[in-house]
Amino acid sequence: MTSAGDRPDGRLAGAASVLAPAWVGVRTPVVGVLHAPPLPGAPRCDRDLAAIREFVLRDAEALAAGGVHGLLLENFGDAPFYPHRVPAAVVACMTWLAGEVRRRWGLPLGINVLRNDGRSALAVAHAVGADFIRVNILCGARVTDQGLIAGIAHALLRDRARLGAARIKILADVDVKHSTPLGTARPLAEEVADTLARGGADGVILSGSGTGRPTAVDELRTAKAAAGHAPVFVGSGVTAESVRDYLPYADGLIVGTALKRDGEVGHPVDAGRVKALLRAVS
Repeated sequence: MTSAGDRPDGRLAGAASVLAPAWVGVRTPVVGVLHAPPLPGAPRCDRDLAAIREFVLRDAEALAAGGVHGLLLENFGDAPFYPHRVPAAVVACMTWLAGEVRRRWGLPLGINVLRNDGRSALAVAHAVGADFIRVNILCGARVTDQGLIAGIAHALLRDRARLGAARIKILADVDVKHSTPLGTARPLAEEVADTLARGGADGVILSGSGTGRPTAVDELRTAKAAAGHAPVFVGSGVTAESVRDYLPYADGLIVGTALKRDGEVGHPVDAGRVKALLRAVS
């Protein structure tokens, strides 16, 4: 894997280490996504808990074998998603799955409870010793397929303080995929700055318009300029073929679809695809 040093654009590598100490010395961490199948209670659930666990652990093993630097567990199969808080059963299942992953692999672990239940994600992360959470809408308001979703920074940051869980970092989407702004869109640089300074995020994520869709390089460049020393991750559209376009501006990469067999999001992770991406990053 690559080591810390000067980046092609003159910036010092290693900004992502604020999210996970294990990333000190890693130039551009690659985080592989664990898309959990539909959990009990979800409309499309067709597996029992043992089969769900097997699916998640098999994907985690393929990602770890391929060389990723971290894992991100999310309840991807639960669509249509709750816009706000999820039922207790979802939190219980996510905690159980995250604990199983945590016990088997020492990789930094993130939690994302869709669509925007960052408070439950924080609780799961705190219970299992995960390193960070992903929050789709930390600040502002977005129109989504779940309806109108407002930011949760005010509640989430207070939860983190009450838990004494400052070690769990918040990685927040800006101009999040599968959504549009409520009202007139603000300049991206302002959104990034507010998410960090006023929303309390430890880093931001920039994605394309939907799952697996490419992130615009010019927007990534703008986001990084606005973020300063805070890490900026690419959240969608990274492939072994496109990754070189992102490396000069990205502090980390979150990759899901491109690592699946045949590049299909519903398929299992393909360790060969993982290794190909990691070779392209190194």
